[in-house]
Amino acid sequence: MVSSMGRGGKKGRLLVVGLLLLGLSGVGVVAASRWLLPGPAGAPGPSGGRAELERLEVYGEVPDFALIERSGRRITRADLLGKVWIANFIYTDCTETCPLQSAHLARLQAELRGEPDLRLVSITVDPEHDTPEVLAEYAARYRADPERWLFLTGRREVIYRLAIDGFRLGVADSALAPRGPASALLARVGPLLGPAPPWAHPEDRAPIMHSSRFVVVDRRARIRGYFQSADPEALVRLRQSLRVLLKEGPRTAGDLARRSAPPAG
Repeated sequence: MVSSMGRGGKKGRLLVVGLLLLGLSGVGVVAASRWLLPGPAGAPGPSGGRAELERLEVYGEVPDFALIERSGRRITRADLLGKVWIANFIYTDCTETCPLQSAHLARLQAELRGEPDLRLVSITVDPEHDTPEVLAEYAARYRADPERWLFLTGRREVIYRLAIDGFRLGVADSALAPRGPASALLARVGPLLGPAPPWAHPEDRAPIMHSSRFVVVDRRARIRGYFQSADPEALVRLRQSLRVLLKEGPRTAGDLARRSAPPAG
């Protein structure tokens, strides 16, 4: 009886997922497809297995970007060359996974305060609300070091392109999805797609569904691993990976820029 009910529940979840993918278009489908599809040939993307994604491999490279930090500073990829960093996507009104992610990063900031080359980079997926001033208030709750833990905002299209094309992580704001039954389904389907951690949204507004993974980036702006923020074992592996990358030693930003540049011709 139990196994029969389990199979029925699984079929129901698959049916809901199928309806979602058939009914949605635009940003919802783009984000969902990027979440499910593998990365470029030769580089496993976030659709791979958990163990695969937590190995120290090269999964891609963070593209150039320009966003605004809570202090008003303009931050680009070049500013992070030579640093080992953790990127994550949050928004300040989120009441589910975002506070947990930020609490984990606050602990990492304290544990690794003796590592001057470590940076934490939290990027909002709700830039219209999360102005630099709002991000500054949020950062203060977690005692975020203004030099070592960056909170970035900017134009929505730039942030979503960075998340989807750069980090290959899913993000979708149902407020931008088509109205009607498909939109209502999107607002309810997040938890049915799998464990709760990949999705986060407050209850009193349309959801912004986004990945809750931590992404580890090395000194050459290469993506080296994806770690589930709600999995204690994954967080242990995250710390181990950080220590390995930090031991590689700093290089000059100019050298890193030359190494990361595509070959001429």
